[in-house]
Amino acid sequence: MEVLRTDVAIIGGGLGACAAALGAARAGYRVVLTEETHWIGGQLTNQAVPPDEHPWIEDFGATASYRALRNGIRGYYRAHLPLTPVARAEKHLNPGNGWVSRLCHDPRIAVAVLHQMIAPYQLSGKMFVMHPHRPIAAWTHGDRVTGVVVRGLESGRDTLIEASFFIDATPQGELLDLAGVEHVVGAESRADTGEPHAAETADPKDQQAITVCFAMEYLPGEDHTIDKPRQYELWRDYRPPNWPGSLLGWTTSRPETHEPLTRYLFEAEDGRPWWHFRRILDVSNFEQGFAASDISVVNWPQNDYWFGPVCGVDEVEQARNLEAARQLSLSLLYWLQTEAPRPDGGVGYRGLHLRRDVVGGTVDGLAPAPYIRESRRIRAEFTVLEQHIAHPLRPDGPEFFADSVGIGCYRIDLHPRTSGARYLDLGCWPFQIPLGSLLPVRAENLLPGGKNLGVTQITNGAYRVHHVEWNVGEAAGLLAAFCLERKVLPRSVRSRKTLLDDFQSLLRKQGIPLSWPSLSPL
Repeated sequence: MEVLRTDVAIIGGGLGACAAALGAARAGYRVVLTEETHWIGGQLTNQAVPPDEHPWIEDFGATASYRALRNGIRGYYRAHLPLTPVARAEKHLNPGNGWVSRLCHDPRIAVAVLHQMIAPYQLSGKMFVMHPHRPIAAWTHGDRVTGVVVRGLESGRDTLIEASFFIDATPQGELLDLAGVEHVVGAESRADTGEPHAAETADPKDQQAITVCFAMEYLPGEDHTIDKPRQYELWRDYRPPNWPGSLLGWTTSRPETHEPLTRYLFEAEDGRPWWHFRRILDVSNFEQGFAASDISVVNWPQNDYWFGPVCGVDEVEQARNLEAARQLSLSLLYWLQTEAPRPDGGVGYRGLHLRRDVVGGTVDGLAPAPYIRESRRIRAEFTVLEQHIAHPLRPDGPEFFADSVGIGCYRIDLHPRTSGARYLDLGCWPFQIPLGSLLPVRAENLLPGGKNLGVTQITNGAYRVHHVEWNVGEAAGLLAAFCLERKVLPRSVRSRKTLLDDFQSLLRKQGIPLSWPSLSPL
């Protein structure tokens, strides 16, 4: 077995992983980063989800390196694509003009920009990226992780990675499980957390919906109907409990109120049709003839899969639910092409064309990885609860964390769960990321690099989005570097004021804001 030795090993290649790798490498330390798919970037790239952000993102509320990523994406469009003069002059260019985000863009552009950001460290030998590789085992000694074995999915060869620090940046917190790090999965009980919206009883299998996204264009007059998915009839005829109609239908549930909401593909009662929701290419932004159609990513309520868990279950159950989630997305596309009622009285849009190239040319045309909203979460020295950040519980403002390592903002947004629980959508204050939420209660040299920090299922609904995951990963990478330099443990940084002051000073110098100005809740 090949053995790699490094300073910081980052297992998983999501957004937090990229930020962690950049942070540690900027500090001068050697980094190995592994990723299970062919694309680094996680939810932004291989899961095909344009960034979910807060209203102030263009001016403040993100780290300098996350802002560099966003600027790099816009810069790539300006440098390499035939934008119209109006679009090119737009300071806050939104390539797709999708209404869910101020930066709806093609995932391939994000992949290119992320590789531009890490390339200097790869060329200098500070960073080594391994993909497609997935973790299969972890070696531990007492409270330390000593090594992680990753397997090449194409070569079949195993590699042992030894490091001083490990960061788990996998979509589901796989390393926490492999290394025996204390963690929570699924729903906590109200008795455990005191959160008003927590479940009555804890249930590790009660998890948020996952979504297998896909990209499509529309070419009227053409027929791009896919083969009928083998589970099509099952999903076409399914009427979920507490849902306003068939799952494959135009009427869904409004997250804030659970009232019925009807949106068609190109028309909607609220003026926001699904086509514009996560549109990543708006032809009006480009010179005439550049593209035959807009391109829109489908990450809708209709292909949210909440009918079985994928995290913390055996391989057979996980594989069954992942396949069913892919079948649901293919069934939604087939329904859109063949049976979806049109406002003009017709049915189906056969000109919808699955753009498999947008997601890397997968066999079925769907995103290489499912959008995972909820991970295993460390049992942390400090866990962020609903009562720390939810506006309804804190009319005067959020909890202030003196050990802040960053900031974020998003509504507490939970999608339907496997228990049958419906949407939970709560107002939330702009919040901080406490250092205590990055520290496992026992493990000394493993840090979370994404959604697996010390939050609950409820507060995960606010901490799971792109800019927060990036900040968590960047703080973890810089924390590992700081501890290597000072020869201290991460928990000492929190418990010793002089160390905490020095670490927070480092974060500020790296362009990581630790507190918000006075803002209204979101």
